[in-house]
Amino acid sequence: MTSFTEENLKSLAGAPSYERGLGYLDVVSGVEVGDGWITATVHGTDRYGVELNLDGPGGLTGECDCPYGLEGNFCKHLVAVGLTVLAQKKSLPRQRKAARNRAQELDAWLSALSQGELLALVREQLGEDRQLRRRLELRAASARGDLAAVRSSIRELLDIGPFARYGYVEYADARAYADQAGQAVSAIGALTGSGQASDAITVAREAIRMLAEALESVDDSDGGLGQVGDGLADAHLDACRAARLDPDELAHWLVGHVLGDFDGITDIDPLDYEDVLGERGMTVLRELATEAWRRRRTGWAEKSLMERLAKAGGDIETVVAVHATDLAANGHTHLVIARDLDTAGRAGEALHWAERGVREARDLDTVDTALIDYLHERYEQAARLPDAVVLRRNHFGARRTLLAYQQLRAAARAADCWPAEREGALALLHADASGRQGSWYGGPVLIDALLDDKDVEAAWQAAAEAGGATHDRQWLALADQARAARPADALGVYLRLAEPLTKQTGNGVYAQLVGLLLSIRDCHRLLGTPGEFAAYVATLRAAQKRKRNLLRLMEEHGL
Repeated sequence: MTSFTEENLKSLAGAPSYERGLGYLDVVSGVEVGDGWITATVHGTDRYGVELNLDGPGGLTGECDCPYGLEGNFCKHLVAVGLTVLAQKKSLPRQRKAARNRAQELDAWLSALSQGELLALVREQLGEDRQLRRRLELRAASARGDLAAVRSSIRELLDIGPFARYGYVEYADARAYADQAGQAVSAIGALTGSGQASDAITVAREAIRMLAEALESVDDSDGGLGQVGDGLADAHLDACRAARLDPDELAHWLVGHVLGDFDGITDIDPLDYEDVLGERGMTVLRELATEAWRRRRTGWAEKSLMERLAKAGGDIETVVAVHATDLAANGHTHLVIARDLDTAGRAGEALHWAERGVREARDLDTVDTALIDYLHERYEQAARLPDAVVLRRNHFGARRTLLAYQQLRAAARAADCWPAEREGALALLHADASGRQGSWYGGPVLIDALLDDKDVEAAWQAAAEAGGATHDRQWLALADQARAARPADALGVYLRLAEPLTKQTGNGVYAQLVGLLLSIRDCHRLLGTPGEFAAYVATLRAAQKRKRNLLRLMEEHGL
């Protein structure tokens, strides 16, 4: 109970979810307090079931069936229930004690019933609870090995009909369908446990196929069917381990499943079956995978299976061959190969593939930048600094961005040749600025590069020459850097940028405007004209008197 506090709720949920939870206090209903747990319903976008566990090993925990809660997060609905209960915290120990007493009394009563009385009670519940009856029927069929009954029941469990509207299970009904479909997993496990592992394998494969077909008609945004698919995959593997399967047959099924249409719901990994397949089965598995890949070398599933098997067997040659049959034009596949070769300790071949990726790229402007970075790092490690400069120079020539300029500068400084490289790079940027006057989005890169070099005078001249093509963001950066040396010019920029903000509203706008006002004040201080600034602020205050948040922010900054 020491962990059940408002502070702990806020810590578990985080500030955003905690604040949102405050808005759900009025829609909490059906609160039930047990001995160590609390359940309730919260009416949000949908009706969500919430459960708080007060005595878990790690302290307070909670579960909610909203999308965010199903991902394992402590959501706003859990916060709302927690705060609702904390509002009556003084009565919580009494409620828990009462729940504990009720549980003990129920247990004592059930223990005193005869077998006949218990059976009558169970039968009564079966008549009232259809889901309970179905679960017990399935367990009974599995226990007595009635394969036909089990298969029939599982077909009913996976039938979307009772949940579908116009042939589709919508989000509001998907959770209930997934809960029902999940009963198939325990039924298959019961078959395995009753000594009928071979039958369990057959049923599991049928269930996987039916679930995959159902998935096309279910809104599984919460991933409930994915969890059922995982359960079916585990049940199939457990059954395979318990049965004496023909390894050839299992290898054929695994390859067919992975390369077929139903793998997405289970994501079965054939390597998990290595202990079942044995050496013979693994050999057949690799042969089948190789045949499939040779028939369809660019197929994603075929490539993925071959790559996993080859890596598991330490066959780097095959890994490279799989990737090499479908090389991406931007060099990304070359990078994947290089990294795999690095992992295998074959650095020389890795470098060869990386260089080949850059060499064979159709356009350095579209090449995978991670490949450029990888190759540059390799050149630096080998003290091949001139090669690193050439690489960055060529990349900058194709992709004239500020980042590419910065990367060229870093490489050239490391090689002690930046002045010469800078001259050539700026020449390209000057040519761009002259040839594309007025057509830039975000302003000429030349200005950003000069600003990044802290060459303020050159940047100011470039901005003036670019005229309307210079972006306001660049003018602001220029004014900030040039303010000490050019206070009058910077003042003109700040005043121009502040004017349109005075006609807008919103706290974000007010923050920008106040930031500009502080810079304007600094310019007037440098110019020795504080009186002009005072008059400007007075006029602004009079014009903006209805914007209380703006005036409050100005006062906080002494304006």
